[in-house]
Amino acid sequence: MAESKNVQEFTDANFEDEVLKADTPVLVDFWAVWCAPCRVIAPVVDEIADSYGGKLKVGKVNVDDNSETPNKYGIRSIPTLILFSEGKVVEQIIGANPAKVKSVVEQHV
Repeated sequence: MAESKNVQEFTDANFEDEVLKADTPVLVDFWAVWCAPCRVIAPVVDEIADSYGGKLKVGKVNVDDNSETPNKYGIRSIPTLILFSEGKVVEQIIGANPAKVKSVVEQHV
């Protein structure tokens, strides 16, 4: 899967610094390698990362490798995308819904 160089990898270890303390809004994609809908939404996430560079930070949390952060935010289904601003959850999108993801980003960035 070709990923944008603008999409970061967030982990349990760096989530607070990279997401909660970020100066810009942050779109976080909770995903897993085996998840087919996650692969469907990935190009949209890449496109958003490339389009909003500097105004929006974009990253992914692999739920298989990082369990603490998904548990903290009640992630029960993937893909789940959460938009954070000033360390708080602003919007949450469950499932592969490219139009909804783009709409949410446009409203908040």
